[in-house]
Amino acid sequence: MLRRPEVRTDLPGPNAARLIERDSVAMSPSFTRAYPFVMDQGDGCWATDVDGNTFLDFTAGIAVCSTGHSHPRVVAAITDQARRFLHMSGTDFYYRTEIELAERLAAAMLPGAAARVFFTNSGAEAVEGAMKLARYGTGRPNFLAFFGAFHGRTLGALSLTASKATQRRRFAPLLPSVFHVPYPSESRGIGSDEAMANIEELFATVMPPESVAAVFVEPVQGEGGYLVPPPDFLPRLRELTRRHGILLVTDEVQSGMGRTGRLLAAEHWDVEPDVVCLAKGLASGMPLGAFIARGEHMSWAPGSHGSTFGGNPVACAAALATLDLLEEGLVDNAREVGHHLLDGLRALRERHPGLVTDVRGLGLMAALELGSPELAGEVVQRAFRRGLLLLTAGSRAVRLCPPLVLSPAEADVGLEILGEALAESAAAAQPAAPGAGAEAR
Repeated sequence: MLRRPEVRTDLPGPNAARLIERDSVAMSPSFTRAYPFVMDQGDGCWATDVDGNTFLDFTAGIAVCSTGHSHPRVVAAITDQARRFLHMSGTDFYYRTEIELAERLAAAMLPGAAARVFFTNSGAEAVEGAMKLARYGTGRPNFLAFFGAFHGRTLGALSLTASKATQRRRFAPLLPSVFHVPYPSESRGIGSDEAMANIEELFATVMPPESVAAVFVEPVQGEGGYLVPPPDFLPRLRELTRRHGILLVTDEVQSGMGRTGRLLAAEHWDVEPDVVCLAKGLASGMPLGAFIARGEHMSWAPGSHGSTFGGNPVACAAALATLDLLEEGLVDNAREVGHHLLDGLRALRERHPGLVTDVRGLGLMAALELGSPELAGEVVQRAFRRGLLLLTAGSRAVRLCPPLVLSPAEADVGLEILGEALAESAAAAQPAAPGAGAEAR
């Protein structure tokens, strides 16, 4: 029987309202909560709040719960490791789960290369580590990134981030020697030629290529709006960086781990980077990140970098189970159901051409762009009231990043609710008919 959302109370319900009030006193106000959803339990693509309302989750905890909420095999791996030991710190000691996961990631992410792995707690930490590694290995000071990029909020990663002004406001001075150019995307009217010309202009004026340690790029921009580049862009960027001895670092924190229908998004263009940054979907919800580099680049001395909690044994066990599930079919499912989802989004665009300006994505990393930021936020709110969890991205896109276990039937339920939210927004935008107000009175 087809499962559907069940919203039984006003939103927020009474239990959720009480917890949100407590949160407003106890938690930092810097978080960006889109709507009053208070999680209680989850199962696959479904999330239930503290008042018993059940939602179809097209956020996956911001593309984190790759195998769905509390996949039984991931939970079993976590439980088994927790019974053995919770922590020992891979910086100073050895343990099996960390070594096994490093071996598998090195072989899967940079096949054919003698790669090495450093584990972190988050994507921002992975980016920070990759920045340090690039400077250490090349002896060069400068970095290049792209407008619209999101690489994290710690100060080094934030220096690369160029997604929203609010993320950088009042944190200057950031890391010097970081330069940005526009990211090419058909949705933004920027082609690969223009992007490459901008880079060459930087090389010729303020950032000589021999001064550049690394280029950081998201193969598909995440926070910037789920932007997919032209097919020739990443190959040309790879050729450029190789020609000048610059490291190419792909930030696959959001686009990796099968989300686009390939293990890494860069695989869609047959691009092999020097360094890969991972987090989010790596461990199905356990806090774990990593950066993987070719062996000739990860040759720094003992003590150059470390982490107390990075590579935690319980998180590594979850990641090993996650990799098993991805290899056994979830990457393929993301590709196949992603095609179905994108077809459905295109149909919604045809039905609402006045609202929807673009549909884009790869696999289960999809976006519906609307006419304004206000409209995007409004559609997300209307979907929430109907039992569908969504998030915005970029300036005016609605992102869809459901768990990779999403079925075609569940995708259809989400598309139906999203269509209802769009129709309601379209109706609200229509001017009232003459005399309608008098009749209502």
